[in-house]
Amino acid sequence: MKKKVTAVFDIGKTNKKFFLFDKDFQEVYREYTRFENIKDEDGYPTEDLEQLKIWLKEVFDRILDAKEYNITAINFSSYGASLVHLDENDEVVTPLYNYTKEIPQEIVDSFYEKYGPKLDFALATGSPVSGLLNSGIQLYWLKHTKPKIFKRIKYSLHLPQYLSFIFTGIPVSEYTSIGCHTALWDYNKKDYHDWVYKEGINKILPRIVSTETSINMNYNGKRIKIGVGIHDSSAALLPYVRSVRKKFILVSTGTWSITMNPFSEEALKDSDIDKKCINYMRINGKAVKASSLFLGNEYKEQVKMLSEHFQVSNEYHKTIRFHHDIYLEILENFQYMFKWVSIVDRNMPTETKIPYDNYEHAYHQLMVELVLLQVECINSVSGKDNIEKLYIDGGFTDNEVYIQLISHYLRNMKLSTTDSSLGSALGAALCISDVRLNSKFLKKNYALKKHVPFIIQ
Repeated sequence: MKKKVTAVFDIGKTNKKFFLFDKDFQEVYREYTRFENIKDEDGYPTEDLEQLKIWLKEVFDRILDAKEYNITAINFSSYGASLVHLDENDEVVTPLYNYTKEIPQEIVDSFYEKYGPKLDFALATGSPVSGLLNSGIQLYWLKHTKPKIFKRIKYSLHLPQYLSFIFTGIPVSEYTSIGCHTALWDYNKKDYHDWVYKEGINKILPRIVSTETSINMNYNGKRIKIGVGIHDSSAALLPYVRSVRKKFILVSTGTWSITMNPFSEEALKDSDIDKKCINYMRINGKAVKASSLFLGNEYKEQVKMLSEHFQVSNEYHKTIRFHHDIYLEILENFQYMFKWVSIVDRNMPTETKIPYDNYEHAYHQLMVELVLLQVECINSVSGKDNIEKLYIDGGFTDNEVYIQLISHYLRNMKLSTTDSSLGSALGAALCISDVRLNSKFLKKNYALKKHVPFIIQ
């Protein structure tokens, strides 16, 4: 008899993943792929949307025909800040603009002239204007710099909803994608911000449905429940919210490290904006106080530089274990040594200096500096909340130096890590199920590990 499973496509900027989960949310199948970027009209690298679409269909059709599985439901999680624009024939109108692409400063300035002041806007929307990292600003930019293209747009879908649309043909919006630093949502009004209506942007945003919505469809002759998609950071949060009874902070690590406090009752304040706090949204529309750090990207750039400097393999960093004595040596006359490539920080020097003659010391120095930035993010989202539990998931849970240092600097919190690869995908699967989770769920499904701070001799 075929095993009943829920399928999930989890689309990251680097890895495109496909999972199958059984009724107990145990992973029974996975596959990964990567695509080369293509270039947009300005030569800027971006996602190959056509290639992605072909892969989604090929994988899904193949698994549908597999003798051992009976897919009863499918959902999608992916990164945010990315819009797919469709015309009246459901054809894609523009490239999937990369959120790291810069837009002219005069566009941002004109936006603030109309809808500022900056601080008031950031407080209302939970998202300081950050170029294309705000998908709303992308729509403003398109309207005012590419009016002919903008006029062709019938619907603009956030990437998770576009993935769902590929299978359903039904355009929708949902809360977690609207709420992730888009500059579209007014958290006080609990509706789109006034500027969205004044610019007529609301006309191309499909109706909002609950993130837990699913569409029962006949797909290739099979009845399947198809979810509307979920923003990956909100998806990663969901299994914790549903199974942990005490207040906690979650750090979801990857290219971006997103620190989330789903229990903050306070609206963002001026000081939060100064600390680069933003809002995400839970599936019920409730604000999540969050702080984002380009941790994985910065780590990748710096490790590459260290490999070249010390003439070692690009994979060598994976072999480094935490060394207590090296840490104490660094601490003795501590100074900041790394100039970041993709992070701006008041403590960084004007150029990188590496006085060490071995890779291990330099690597520990790098990790101390990155972890201090991470700790700052955790403290800033904690605010006045007295939160004792800290969960970390994602790629950095495999980095022993990172985990030991976090545990050391945040000794007042009980640190646990969870399996690095499942967060967003499992959240997306849970989102379209009616299952209630108990407190043992993380231990059973997420390989939950508790960590104790090291003792300084």
